[in-house]
Amino acid sequence: MTKEIPFWQNKTLSEMSPIEWDSLCDGCAKCCLHKIEDEDNGEIFYTDVACNQLNLSSCQCKNFSERTNLVDDCIELTKEKLASLKWLPQSCAYRLLDEGKELHWWHPLVSGDPNSVHTAGISIKGRCVPEVGISDFDDHIVTWPNEE
Repeated sequence: MTKEIPFWQNKTLSEMSPIEWDSLCDGCAKCCLHKIEDEDNGEIFYTDVACNQLNLSSCQCKNFSERTNLVDDCIELTKEKLASLKWLPQSCAYRLLDEGKELHWWHPLVSGDPNSVHTAGISIKGRCVPEVGISDFDDHIVTWPNEE
């Protein structure tokens, strides 16, 4: 009996169906944290401040289908935009596959467990704060979102 090769190892990102593409999201919610860009050099700094649409307990968007209408700077991750989104965390499946790397053991597609991203301590669960004033973002800069 031959073992079937998982779609993410068998297809390019552009060849994936919308369902396959969406399933690549591991549910870490790191992309839902506010980020600060240095105007001088373009360096991105993560904060531990969550988007006001993020449920901090589930790491899910409260209004996923309306998020881009409700949040001015919410960016829908698409195949066309992927290459320009340099702020995606190192652990992001979209970024990993785009760079020719493998998914991590804790990714739900690999582990078979949708909670493995939380169990492994990769998600934002228990590590961030709800929305604060933009003037306070500097006080909330963290490095852990870009660690694997």
